[in-house]
Amino acid sequence: MSLHIYNTLSRALEPFSPLEPGHVRMYVCGMTIYDLCHIGHARMMMAFDVAQRWLKSSDYRVTYVRNITDIDDKIIKRALERGITIRALTDEMIVAMHGDIARLGIEPPSIEPRATEYVPKMLSLISQLEAKGLAYKAESGDVNFSVRKFPGYGRLSGKSLDELRAGERVAVQDGKEDPLDFVLWKAAKPSEPDDAKWDSQAAGFDYGIGRPGWHIECSAMSCETLGETFDIHGGGADLQFPHHENEIAQSEGANGKTMARFWMHNGFVRVDNEKMSKSLGNFFTIREVLNKFDAETVRFFLVRTHYRTALNYSDVHLDDARSSLKRMYTALQLVSAAPVDAVDWADPFAKRFKAAMDNDFGTPEAVAVLFDLASEVNRSKSASLAGLLKALGACLGLLQGDPNAFLTAGVGVDEALIVSMIADRAQAKAAKDFAEADRIRQHLLSNGVVLKDSPTGTTWEVA
Repeated sequence: MSLHIYNTLSRALEPFSPLEPGHVRMYVCGMTIYDLCHIGHARMMMAFDVAQRWLKSSDYRVTYVRNITDIDDKIIKRALERGITIRALTDEMIVAMHGDIARLGIEPPSIEPRATEYVPKMLSLISQLEAKGLAYKAESGDVNFSVRKFPGYGRLSGKSLDELRAGERVAVQDGKEDPLDFVLWKAAKPSEPDDAKWDSQAAGFDYGIGRPGWHIECSAMSCETLGETFDIHGGGADLQFPHHENEIAQSEGANGKTMARFWMHNGFVRVDNEKMSKSLGNFFTIREVLNKFDAETVRFFLVRTHYRTALNYSDVHLDDARSSLKRMYTALQLVSAAPVDAVDWADPFAKRFKAAMDNDFGTPEAVAVLFDLASEVNRSKSASLAGLLKALGACLGLLQGDPNAFLTAGVGVDEALIVSMIADRAQAKAAKDFAEADRIRQHLLSNGVVLKDSPTGTTWEVA
């Protein structure tokens, strides 16, 4: 089967082929950077990291754009609280984000646009929308999008205007003609700092001093970096409405062209059956998690669940993820992997792996293939199969580390002492002092070290 992707827009699994043969253009809504990223943010970035890795493994050239929102109400509030400029805050948070996600093996996107660099393009889109009667200036100075004038609003989220109207909880305010309308350009307020304001006249537009609304940012950045129509648009499930719905309305309202052919949305990370979020206060930053668990274990925890499925976070699940990874690394420790220049996709294991990934990036089934392959490596002691295990793991960003380093990481006993005790045990066995040999094994086990004997010698790992 060729690659099929679940398209949120059609609510169906569809065969995928890019507009430009051999070249995939993908835009993913990135971070609003006012604080450290939490594990829910990591889940989103991991989902699309795996997607772009598989697209590349499938011989596509990928232009992957993941934006940064560096102007926003929360950013302004945090900068004022800390008494620093918006740029100082966002630069600091970008460095922190890059460091945290690099530890998880999340590859950088091809292009990482910052919203503040695209304000002229945003103003141009707003002008196009106004010229077509889809945007209007309010008495407040804001410029709003007129939702009811855009045919098909609600296609992505499956929400009709009548349903949205029935669910309204706010009255018309700030000069909006309809509660459903949303802001494209926010007029500056006297209380806001100067670095949160842009003079639209400097870019040739007559919208006064203000700043862009959140939704228009992604419409501008995606259009400038990938064109008016591109292949894949992604983000978290919470962005499906209203953010992505509004992006479609803005982009397609301005140019009359399909914005994105495929829409992908990853599921939430949950804690105690509630969505992990900063607003609920139930979040764990990436740094906090990495202080307790190694990076590859966290990556495996995120990867082994299908990207569209909600993921439950707990230390128990991460402990299980590490135990599962140890099974595969144990196979690679016992059998040296032969180099693989290119995966032979006709191999039965590789064929199953490919079928899983081609089915909407089916990582749970792909991981099951890795476990089966690890078991076969243990049985056959085949260096070529060990090489295939590493090569397929690389498609998910896994199993590229040194097996001994992974299996012995985190031990509270001195490594040199462990090696010395293994040598003492070998001497005891040679002298047929099996009681002493068992005593050494039990002593190490009580300190979290498991010994594994094989024809080639004794290795150890963390219990």
